[in-house]
Amino acid sequence: MLTECRESNGSAVKAKGTAKLADAKGPNSKLKVTFFWPFYGDYWVMDLDPEYKWAVVGDPDRKYLWILSRTPQLTDEIYRGILDRARGQSYQLDALAKTRQSN
Repeated sequence: MLTECRESNGSAVKAKGTAKLADAKGPNSKLKVTFFWPFYGDYWVMDLDPEYKWAVVGDPDRKYLWILSRTPQLTDEIYRGILDRARGQSYQLDALAKTRQSN
């Protein structure tokens, strides 16, 4: 898998990772991911757009949360809905930083 994000200075950072099921019996929404072998971390899909336009990934300890989108911008309605559902799953969102995007 390939991920890309923007730093606060606008530069793009790409990372190539490898994912595997956390448990061979499933579910397929709970993964273990490595960006530098042999270290794997929990990568659980917590929320997902039905058309795969965006996904919310977190960890079971509720320490990390990422909102991933195939487009640079989400509508305010979608973004607020994602935040509401994340709060409902006991995520603390105080440290969540929305990346500034260019057009």
